[in-house]
Amino acid sequence: MTNIVVLVKQVPDTYSERKLSGADNTLDRESADAVLDEINEKAVEEALKIKEAGEGEVTVVSVGPDRATDAIRKALSMGADKAIHVSDAALHGSDAIATAKVLAAAISKVEGFDLVITGNEASDGRGGAVPAIIAELLGLPQLTHVNELTVDGTSIKADRYTEDGVTHLEANLPAVVSVGEKINEPRYPSFKGIMAAKKKPVETLTVADLGVDAAEVGLGNAWSSVLEASPKPPRTAGERVEDEGDGGSKVAAYLVAQKLI
Repeated sequence: MTNIVVLVKQVPDTYSERKLSGADNTLDRESADAVLDEINEKAVEEALKIKEAGEGEVTVVSVGPDRATDAIRKALSMGADKAIHVSDAALHGSDAIATAKVLAAAISKVEGFDLVITGNEASDGRGGAVPAIIAELLGLPQLTHVNELTVDGTSIKADRYTEDGVTHLEANLPAVVSVGEKINEPRYPSFKGIMAAKKKPVETLTVADLGVDAAEVGLGNAWSSVLEASPKPPRTAGERVEDEGDGGSKVAAYLVAQKLI
């Protein structure tokens, strides 16, 4: 039996207009439509495939505000069994390190977990560091940017595709795995799955419940911050060059004026 934890995150829809809050320059999540990050759907799908290949249980873990429940329910409607939702106002503005600390503490609440699956990076941050930090905090081996995954008894095997070839990875369980976008095509939740998700247990915890000091998380404890931001300037019309036998010279003169050559 494989006891799998999948990390999921609710992010602003990439098709929505995204902006920073004027108060503290953190992401204004209320101004955009929120969705379950696509890479997390692939992580859930991979966990379900492992579960369906044998006996197992899939627990979804998410850190986010109350509205993140929608993303959690989608993962449950796909077929995950239960969820842990860490929701605490003290987490606002947390950086990757603080987020990973909270996630590691939440994962530790799942008794006897064998495998942690997550996406390689979230679309709202693209740091790609959280899986590695979690593995370090939990003292577990990490297999990153995985394109193929196989559980073989008490070990796990994975392939990572690169421009230089295929890297074969192997580790003993428990382990942390981050998956790439080409690993699978996630299933669509069925009507039966959507209805069943409403009855699946979701445990809501605060940082205090996890034994994490609120002074260690949040914007005030972040190792990086945004000092200021401004919208991208609108595109202006380009300069058209009429070639009257001297087009090349005109183009060269323009590039020189722009200090491009």
